[in-house]
Amino acid sequence: MPDPSAPSDAESTSATLDAIFDVVATSAPDIREGLPGRRATVEGENPSGETQKEADVYADDLFEARIGELDGVGVYASEEQPDPIDVGSGLSVCVDPLDGSSNLEPNAAMGTIVAVYDGDLPATGDQLVGAAYVLYGATTTMMVARDSHVTEYVIHPDGQYQVIQEDVSIPSDPSVYGFGGRVPNWVEEFEDFAEDVESDPSMKLRYGGAMIGDVNQVLTYGGIFAYPTLETAPESKLRVQFEGYPVGYIVETAGGSSSDGSQSLLAVEKDDLHARTPVYVGNQEFVDDIEAALADHESS
Repeated sequence: MPDPSAPSDAESTSATLDAIFDVVATSAPDIREGLPGRRATVEGENPSGETQKEADVYADDLFEARIGELDGVGVYASEEQPDPIDVGSGLSVCVDPLDGSSNLEPNAAMGTIVAVYDGDLPATGDQLVGAAYVLYGATTTMMVARDSHVTEYVIHPDGQYQVIQEDVSIPSDPSVYGFGGRVPNWVEEFEDFAEDVESDPSMKLRYGGAMIGDVNQVLTYGGIFAYPTLETAPESKLRVQFEGYPVGYIVETAGGSSSDGSQSLLAVEKDDLHARTPVYVGNQEFVDDIEAALADHESS
């Protein structure tokens, strides 16, 4: 007979999510404090062929150790490591330890992205049970999506954190945009879309070189962020498991929309842990417009 006092699967998942996001929040001050002395590059590249900073490796090691020791976590995977690491039994956690680490030199915003899946890796978007990002800006904040709600926290230097906004929703009167990739490499249809957005006097450019900073602008003011398909890279730059799924999940949970150019980011299916995808997230009307524009590109 089952033990009536044993937690249900849903309760166990919820408790593990609590523990994961607590570790992420309480580790954020340590990550931030460790940045000044870790600006140098290290030998070799990450699995995506990008140069690593000492800060990337430091943040990855810290999260692997702290998340990996939690009960209810079975696998830890990082954008900085080629393969998932078996750490126990339970949920799979994918981490981009330091999004935008190239911003260390100009002292601009950076972030951490966390995706939690109830399934083996590489997972699919419908296996997400929670996602979060930390933004190391003028203050340190954390945005968490779970249980159909998005909550924003402020994280203090001592590791304490508190809710500053519940039920975050993307504003219906958009005012910001940010587009990645080199303009000469944009496909013509995206370039036309971008010109339409830029010609609207109510829209302001917000692009800082760290996706999380740009996405946070969109969640704060409404608008669109895109790292589009490129003539030189049809799959673009951002990773499905580490960036596409969690950011799409957060934005959609906040009432916005996400797309890879033809479907929700959560519907994308790739069989490689480090597979890439174009990313378009923001208010529904912008995402509808870019999908329509890129459909013309595909048919031409």
